[in-house]
Amino acid sequence: MQAAMDITAKYCHKEMEAYGSCVASNPSTWQLKCHELKIKVAQCTSSHPVIQKIRQDCSSEFVEFERCLRENQDKPTSCSQHVARFLGCAETVDLSGVDRKM
Repeated sequence: MQAAMDITAKYCHKEMEAYGSCVASNPSTWQLKCHELKIKVAQCTSSHPVIQKIRQDCSSEFVEFERCLRENQDKPTSCSQHVARFLGCAETVDLSGVDRKM
């Protein structure tokens, strides 16, 4: 997971920062107002092998997290259990060999 975070920070810092600022500034409407920034983060990270592997192996946890966010747009902090499950899954992904492709 740290490798994925490092890649995101290294290659997508600007996009992540803009998206995070938008979400923080729009607590009840972030899902709508920040959608384009979310797409930019996804496009930026989608080409990195480590992130692709985590998304593949933890897709069900991530889908559940996104569903929770959609259903709780005015209180995204209520999805903390979903985040924890996704991060827990990401920590177990076997990245041996994947990070050497970067």
